[in-house]
Amino acid sequence: MASDPDYPSDKRPVRPQKAYKNLEFLSSPDARTIRMLCEYHEPLARLQRLGVENAICFYGSARARPSEETAPQVEEARRCIATQPTREAQEAYDVAVRMHAMSGYYDDARELARRLTAWSLERNKPCEQFYICTGGGPGIMEAANHGAELAGGKSIGFNISLPFEQAPNPYQSPEFAFEFHYFFMRKLWFVHLARAVVAFPGGFGTFDELFELLCLVQTLKVQKPLPIVIYGARFWDEVVDFDALASWGMINPTDTDLFRRCDDVDSAFAFLTTFLTEHYVQQPAG
Repeated sequence: MASDPDYPSDKRPVRPQKAYKNLEFLSSPDARTIRMLCEYHEPLARLQRLGVENAICFYGSARARPSEETAPQVEEARRCIATQPTREAQEAYDVAVRMHAMSGYYDDARELARRLTAWSLERNKPCEQFYICTGGGPGIMEAANHGAELAGGKSIGFNISLPFEQAPNPYQSPEFAFEFHYFFMRKLWFVHLARAVVAFPGGFGTFDELFELLCLVQTLKVQKPLPIVIYGARFWDEVVDFDALASWGMINPTDTDLFRRCDDVDSAFAFLTTFLTEHYVQQPAG
């Protein structure tokens, strides 16, 4: 190969890598703001391309399992106590009973999502379609995505990368599956798309999402019509005393009107579809 006459043989220029192809830089602290923007603009572009405008978001425990799984576990634990009545066997039985109690919420989330999706599919206009949206993981999230699939619809999964527990469930639609690194960007998308929210029993993650949303609505940072259903009064009334918050002056008594308590699929479905029809579904002229 002939040498370049403009440069000595040992001084030929090396073409540098373009910054947007430099994975080491893009993964560094210096590029954090760029990664944040990616977690906004990529979902925005994809959702717009897919025609998604509205979502019904489901929050809830990642640990809940369906009754068809938990009922046999209760029976097995009961047989173990009968044959070996040890403390360990009793503890295992108590855990199985608690998990089976939670399975009722899993079953209800699946059925509610199925019915809401079937109702949405009756609408012809894209602007009147409501997609089930979850955190994409197991438990209540899996139940809601599964319910949408059972109705023949597509659903969204806003997954988050965690060192444990969070694994994408198989029922979210592949083209509507997202993977977030930043919790706040994931929550931004929940609130941005939500036209309704259903909070099933859950732990720290569910509380984080629900109470941040209630704060945003209370402080009028979210001003769109947004029905919030707290599902399962027995659970919520035991773990959160909203009336005590009001009596201590930490919230206004009217702040408890920001959400609706529901204990069964029928009442939740009726409330949500009535509200969404009134505020978001275009009514025919006449």
